[in-house]
Amino acid sequence: MNGTSGSRRFVGGAALACAAALTLSSCGGGDAGEDSGSGGGKNLSGTVKVDGSSTVAPLTTAAAEIFAEEQPKVRVTVGTSGTGGGFEKFCNEETDISDASRPIKDEEKAACEKKGITYDEFQVANDALTVVVNKDADWVDCLTVEQLKKVWEPKSKVNNWNQIDPEFPDQPLKLFGAGTDSGTFDYFTEAVNGEEGASRTDYSPTEDDNVTVQGVAGSEGGLGYFGFSYFEENAGKLKALKIDGGKGCVAPGVETAQNGEYAPLSRPLFIYPNAKSLDREEVLAFVEYYVENNESIAEDAKFIPLNEKQEAQLKDDLDKLKASGK
Repeated sequence: MNGTSGSRRFVGGAALACAAALTLSSCGGGDAGEDSGSGGGKNLSGTVKVDGSSTVAPLTTAAAEIFAEEQPKVRVTVGTSGTGGGFEKFCNEETDISDASRPIKDEEKAACEKKGITYDEFQVANDALTVVVNKDADWVDCLTVEQLKKVWEPKSKVNNWNQIDPEFPDQPLKLFGAGTDSGTFDYFTEAVNGEEGASRTDYSPTEDDNVTVQGVAGSEGGLGYFGFSYFEENAGKLKALKIDGGKGCVAPGVETAQNGEYAPLSRPLFIYPNAKSLDREEVLAFVEYYVENNESIAEDAKFIPLNEKQEAQLKDDLDKLKASGK
């Protein structure tokens, strides 16, 4: 399932205006007519509860805001507990959809199965997990994966830029990154250190990527990592590094993430709808809208859209879901 797109049925188991724990019905546009909008031309109402990845949250928020223009009586809330925290709520029947920056883990599947929860997986965007430094850090443009490992591996004592490379200045290194409930933390540690969860602990962790933005922007020797959309929104404050995964320095971006050239830090982003929740018209309508308008939503939220093959797979998976009677 890792790195693939589309839906899998399992038994078991930005700063945008209204980002976290948000009531989108108050952020949307005006009234919808009787024959307009999602939901087969119906004026729907109700609540759709979403939680999970802080990386995916701005994308889901954008989807919900645009959806609210067609269904203003549907209230969509978007929380940011991190991928792990989101799955905990999802498998405890507290949410309808879980945002995730990594595939669901076996233990999370088991937790959902214990509660009798079935779900679907949809890849909704690509991401280039971006390593950022202070905008004035003119001594560095590219780091190798080995240099990142030297900095981030467990028990690392690297605390100055000249310990990464002797040609770098005598500048204290201040680290910022994802908290342990974050899918970004899981992905980064596995890609860089070779083991999920393996990381030094003497850094500033957070489930809120905006905190990392502020930390790196405010520290001359700062270094951190998060999803590409957060860099896009803060490009005036930060500098994104190129990464050398063994084939030369590659910058994070749309094309390099879509074709996998930005290795090993390009990754898929997901939403997981609860199949039972899809029996409610407002939840199904929101998921349908999210999928059918995926490209424009991703572009609006400054995310990396699916490539042509991934987009076709996503639409096919939605058709199968709808045909299943859910």
